[in-house]
Amino acid sequence: MKRRDLIKNITLTSVGLATAQVLPAQTENVAAGKPKKQKSNYGRTPDEIKRDEKLASETFFTPGEMAVITRLCDIILPAEGSSPSAVQVGVPAFIEFIAKDMPYQQVPLRGGIMWLENYSRKLFGKSFVAITPANQITIVDAIAYPELATPAVSAGVAFFNLMRDLTLTGFYTTEAGFEDLGYVGNRPNNWEGPPAEVLKKFNF
Repeated sequence: MKRRDLIKNITLTSVGLATAQVLPAQTENVAAGKPKKQKSNYGRTPDEIKRDEKLASETFFTPGEMAVITRLCDIILPAEGSSPSAVQVGVPAFIEFIAKDMPYQQVPLRGGIMWLENYSRKLFGKSFVAITPANQITIVDAIAYPELATPAVSAGVAFFNLMRDLTLTGFYTTEAGFEDLGYVGNRPNNWEGPPAEVLKKFNF
């Protein structure tokens, strides 16, 4: 099974229920990482729109923390074939928004980044974004599979699980994510009435 096919299955089972809640807050990453305004505010109350704009104007993560988030998003969901990466559709900006929109996520996210940075320095003497891609994958492999991870990296496992959930949720609530899933939504059709054989059966 291709990696994206596996991720789709994970998304439909474990992330799908969350998308309806976070979709209105979805943002995109544009030049300099600034969030792009939504094309439509359909279904949003004026107070909700005002709150979204206020949160979008604020900053929670430091540039260094955003660099870690961006690299993890790229590792979790890189570009493949015609489908863009999580970073390309603005998932890091989405995670920044979620941290502000759901304050209870701030400690797990910031604490997880601190754990990752300390673990990277312990193993390789540098911050996570400064080590080689191969060494980054070594760290990710140690925390990406809970059933194989050691108790010593349990904090990293919890952080990576959260990052994976947010990355997939962020990606699959974008137009690119819908296209990757093959989801087309409700579309009008041209109904020509019941078949002739059905009409004949009931003497119509």
